[in-house]
Amino acid sequence: MINTTYKAKIGTLIQETRQSRGLTQAQLAESLNTSQSAINRIEKGGQNISLEMLARISEVLSSQIVTVNQSGIINFQIEGGHRLSGSITVKTSKNAAVALLCASLLNRGTTTLRNVARIEEVNRIIEVLNSIGVKTRWFGDNHLEITPPAKLKLDNMDVAAARRTRSIIMFLGPLLHRYKSFKLPYAGGCNLGERTVEPHLSGLAYFGLKVATVKGFYESTATPIKPERAIVLSERGDTVTENLLTAAALNDGTTIIRNASPNYMVQDLCFFLEKLGVKIDGIGTTTLTVRGVRDINKNVEYSPSEDPIEAMSFIAAAIVTKSAITIERAPIEFLEIELKTLEDMGFEYDLSDEYSAKNGKTRLVDITTKISKLKAPQDKIHPLPFPGLNIDNLPFFAVIAATATGRTLIHDWVYENRAIYLLELAKLNANVKLLDPHRVYIEGPTSWKPAEIITPPALRPAVVILLGMLAAPGISTLRNVYSINRGYEDLAERLNTLGAKITVIRDITG
Repeated sequence: MINTTYKAKIGTLIQETRQSRGLTQAQLAESLNTSQSAINRIEKGGQNISLEMLARISEVLSSQIVTVNQSGIINFQIEGGHRLSGSITVKTSKNAAVALLCASLLNRGTTTLRNVARIEEVNRIIEVLNSIGVKTRWFGDNHLEITPPAKLKLDNMDVAAARRTRSIIMFLGPLLHRYKSFKLPYAGGCNLGERTVEPHLSGLAYFGLKVATVKGFYESTATPIKPERAIVLSERGDTVTENLLTAAALNDGTTIIRNASPNYMVQDLCFFLEKLGVKIDGIGTTTLTVRGVRDINKNVEYSPSEDPIEAMSFIAAAIVTKSAITIERAPIEFLEIELKTLEDMGFEYDLSDEYSAKNGKTRLVDITTKISKLKAPQDKIHPLPFPGLNIDNLPFFAVIAATATGRTLIHDWVYENRAIYLLELAKLNANVKLLDPHRVYIEGPTSWKPAEIITPPALRPAVVILLGMLAAPGISTLRNVYSINRGYEDLAERLNTLGAKITVIRDITG
């Protein structure tokens, strides 16, 4: 039982969080299927609260603030060696969701995002938005309503939440037209090595933004100007392109961005900006011409498209467990190179006819996998900017290569730390050899064995370890799966619907 002091503290935290989300006691009660009087007693510290109720309140309020005495580290216990069957639906894109949340700061009206994945990365951005005065409200089937205040309270920013996501860097573009000076915490997220923010800063300088890095913060001063010439990006980065797009959106002239990323999350952001009245030519290409507006004050709705990285996760799950499953609502345009690479390795599958995503733009298909015997590719597998093999999909080829006959070279030239995490597959009996921080040899096929592993602090390698455990007969334990929950909603439960046997275990904290 929770003692009286803790009940009062928890009640106050729940009340403050509820109010910051713009919810009444009655609305919270309805979401929890309880009475308003019960919520009133909880907030006043007058009612015992079960761990289950605390978990439900945390989910409804999308906040870790009410996890006091609920649970600590979340672990997965996996009984591997089972084939999967049935169908699974791909959820909307993590990377599009965080870009759209940041871009919502451009709009003085209410933004409604439909079918948003309720993942930890989204929760962190929501916590930051709430802390600076933005009201957010979940409703219906994962729909999110975002209403900004007349003036953001940037000095109240939740620094702890901001430091747990790299997406905070995408606040720079929306804020530079609104505030003469502001500061943001250093970006966090996955531990993948040094990822310089210099391309962001040099690109945004064309709009009059100057940034100094001081004591863990980006201290920014802005004197908005119109770019006098085309902005050429030194690297074709996704978040860099997104930052420049949001900066260009409130420039009521014409901005040309060359060497822009045409990747899936950038396209989703472009489609959203068009709904706000911004005109963009060249969507899906490396040259974007943006005709911005001076002010945006609209009530808009937008549905981000499905996540190609999640779709690739399920493809890999089918391959390593030797399973035939159907993956519904897969964005085929962003999976074609991956599927071609797998075809060359012997992977067999069927595609449905194409249909449109809810954004009306992105092409979707259903992918039905067939049990296939794979061989190692003749050439190395490496990522390239879209339309090449997606950087985030590369790690899945490590666990796939471990099931194939022969030796595969995986070259992760983008991140200097990520390939190292793939060595964890050796604990599951995979034959993995690290050549340098960017390259690994993987030789298969693997006779998988169970193991206990601490989750790598990087999203995609973490899922790769989980997939290896699905293939390993016996009981494996994956400890501290926060990295996975950053980018996947209810992944264990959803894989279980296909016949996986994953138990979620919480370490209880006192």
